[in-house]
Amino acid sequence: MALLLLFNFFNNYFIIFIIIIIIYSLGMCLAAAGIWVTVDGDSFMKVLPPFTDDFQSHVNVGIFSITIGAVMTLLGLLGCCGAQKESKCLLIMFFSIILIICIAETAATIVALVYSSYTEIILRAWATPGLKEQYGKDKILTDLWNSTMTTLQCCGFSNYTDFSESYYYKQNGTLYPPTCCAGPELFLCDDNNADFSNVVISLVFLHCFLNLES
Repeated sequence: MALLLLFNFFNNYFIIFIIIIIIYSLGMCLAAAGIWVTVDGDSFMKVLPPFTDDFQSHVNVGIFSITIGAVMTLLGLLGCCGAQKESKCLLIMFFSIILIICIAETAATIVALVYSSYTEIILRAWATPGLKEQYGKDKILTDLWNSTMTTLQCCGFSNYTDFSESYYYKQNGTLYPPTCCAGPELFLCDDNNADFSNVVISLVFLHCFLNLES
């Protein structure tokens, strides 16, 4: 029954042609958008203001869009040739490639989501105890975290509370590292100032794992 339905589907070249035209058109649009982003990313970001921050690396996005668009366009041309010549072999090849791409994209998405979740769990289990027990005691680890927090403008793995009751916190009179407070040169980084920086200036002082992800 399934083979019969598939055979009847491939015999209906009009439906196939419509599908191919849609894929071809999407490929052309995606490639055109990629060229636009690559050539004039600023004007493209003005058209989509809510996504401005996400398009800071618009050149890479443009190249990616051009590549995907070109692949879709070539697939569309392959499908058009198959439909015009009424070649079941070309059409089966066309839909097989589309199916493989869909499966690969789905698998990649699932793997990325799972990997990201496990990565955060593993890193959190390793990083947080290190902060509490070794930060301020182990010079190498302390310098590494200071460099990371300064470069990424972040505080702790999750937030400033990672340093609560830590070795550094106890040895420095219940103070947090300067990077956990906005404007560290102006005041001591105690609980109130760290909490103020974490809430009011959260767009700048994000936790380090979020900055590493982005």
